[in-house]
Amino acid sequence: MAHDRIVVLGAGVAGLTTALLLAQEDKYSITIVAKHMPGDSDIEYASPWAGANYLPVSKAGTEAADWDRTTWAELARLASLVPEAGIHFQGTTTPLHTVKYTRKKDMDGTIGDWFSELLSPKPWFSDMLPNFRLLPTEELPPGIDHATAFTSVCINTALYLPWLAGQCLSKGVTMRRGVVRHVADASHLHASGQQAALVVNCTGLGAASLGGVLDSTVIPARGQTVLVRNDPGRMLSNSGTDDGDDEATYIMQRAAGGGTILGGCYQKGRWESQPDLALAMRIMKRSVELCPALTDGKGVEALDVIRHGVGLRPLRLGGARVEQERMHDGLWLVHNYGHGGWGYQSSYGCAEKAARLVRQALRR
Repeated sequence: MAHDRIVVLGAGVAGLTTALLLAQEDKYSITIVAKHMPGDSDIEYASPWAGANYLPVSKAGTEAADWDRTTWAELARLASLVPEAGIHFQGTTTPLHTVKYTRKKDMDGTIGDWFSELLSPKPWFSDMLPNFRLLPTEELPPGIDHATAFTSVCINTALYLPWLAGQCLSKGVTMRRGVVRHVADASHLHASGQQAALVVNCTGLGAASLGGVLDSTVIPARGQTVLVRNDPGRMLSNSGTDDGDDEATYIMQRAAGGGTILGGCYQKGRWESQPDLALAMRIMKRSVELCPALTDGKGVEALDVIRHGVGLRPLRLGGARVEQERMHDGLWLVHNYGHGGWGYQSSYGCAEKAARLVRQALRR
């Protein structure tokens, strides 16, 4: 039986998840072509730098919310049944393990806008995530107007990305390094040596400069984190800070000994790849204030730092692009990029749509 040849361009969470879903259909010959692969740590490669967790920021009634809903089902399955994927629940021993604090004064700021649905007392996902509840007033810290608590997951990206790659390889996907200047060039890099019939474009921030795409609406949303060995006991975040409109506080413990991520910021249009040490100090100070248990009340000095990190979220103004396109030479493209800070938590939903678009294109 002949298999349609497909090249997936990009090996971040979007590319790997899309390739995996396509490979499960056992009717395609798939090659992943990427400049960066799991195990790399480069500023151009966003996926390793993510937290990563599941805190939906999609608006109710949108396709993005559907993507997030689809993804939750798979992430919860992996957390329950596949420990080697590096995903664990935050909130199975107490419903307070994942808490989102909201201050009304943050709602019109950069972080408040980004988190607007997440900050709602009754977000769309309240009927989906286990143990969801609005905290009573007496449980709120000073300065907090309301807060929600629920069970979610946190992903150890250092384990999860290689696990995704391994799943792809086990299903016959070929992975190879490659750099292309034009999206059509990727069709000539299929492992068979023959031209692919379709390219899935999962280039993230690279879509802004990739020939044949040149999407000017794709910009970086810079994030900065501190990875520590300390145990917070729960996953926490808030709606903003008094330190800057684009700064936030979030704390999440990665699965399987991956350490605890302290963040962060959401700096649109910023390309700086090196950590800002003043920002790092503010992140650490805010984290121990929000969660004194991190250091048993001993302050910033008791944080055991593993490393500082910077990642450039591939933000597409107007939302992620998951759609078909046919080039003038007849080559089909399916785009799946521009997910900003929610690439993991929408990954299976977006990949399912991309796979559906692939099937439609190759039937024509």
